[in-house]
Amino acid sequence: MIPTSKLIVIILVASLSTFATRVIPFAIFTNREVPKIVKYLGDILPPAIIGILIIYCIKSAYLGGSGAAFSIDINSLLPQLIGIAITSAMHLWKKNTLLSISIGTVSYMLLIHFVF
Repeated sequence: MIPTSKLIVIILVASLSTFATRVIPFAIFTNREVPKIVKYLGDILPPAIIGILIIYCIKSAYLGGSGAAFSIDINSLLPQLIGIAITSAMHLWKKNTLLSISIGTVSYMLLIHFVF
């Protein structure tokens, strides 16, 4: 078992590291303009990451067959596509990421537990 003093040190180091990574960008760009590459990455990365996450989530619905033949598990794919549609619609309607993700997740969970 790890002594309490070591646990406290570990928690403090992890807390300070996390805090530092959040504060450093604000400290660096307080009095100067944000470089164009940082603005570009800030604009392009969130949609790209969301696209990758969607592909990662729905890939499990495709079950690999032999050769070029693939089969689709419709009971797995359909609730995922409905969840994606609900999340997208909520985000387009309310423009609130937390609300969109929450409603999409809850609807997906309800679909897989009670419908499919």
